[in-house]
Amino acid sequence: MTEEAKTSAPQTDPAVSVVGPGRGETIVLGTTHMRVLEDGSHTGHRLAIAESVLAPRTQGPPQHRHGQHDEGFYILSGTVRFTVGDEDYDATTGTLVMVPPGTPHTFANLTDQPAVMLSTFTPDLYVQYFRDLQEVLADGRPLTPQANIDAMSRHATEPATDLA
Repeated sequence: MTEEAKTSAPQTDPAVSVVGPGRGETIVLGTTHMRVLEDGSHTGHRLAIAESVLAPRTQGPPQHRHGQHDEGFYILSGTVRFTVGDEDYDATTGTLVMVPPGTPHTFANLTDQPAVMLSTFTPDLYVQYFRDLQEVLADGRPLTPQANIDAMSRHATEPATDLA
């Protein structure tokens, strides 16, 4: 066998991750339900993916900036209002919104129908933020603006206070 054939041969036991319907880690943050499909443990922490269901009339986080990761949102159903700086965008089913590091943003479901979106985080850094928020709620503590800011700061994120 040549060296080229050795290096291009397929793996005999590929590390494939399959997360079926109804599977994955569930994170509940008030009226928002998140299903973590990939937390980065199968991607060398390069990518995380989550599906979020936003109940009708759900406000999102305060406008914020990520210092180290891109965040993507693909709208599977419904309409999600994205605020980026002082611009609003209504993203409907089939719309992709990509937010690079440093860009102030937030989102909300302002409609009377649920909205479902698939989110990506590259690298996977921000999945732990949602786990941290769920822990605050599980401990019986209120999810105050300061608790949110504290969680953000642990994950290279800060509020966009210049836009408040």
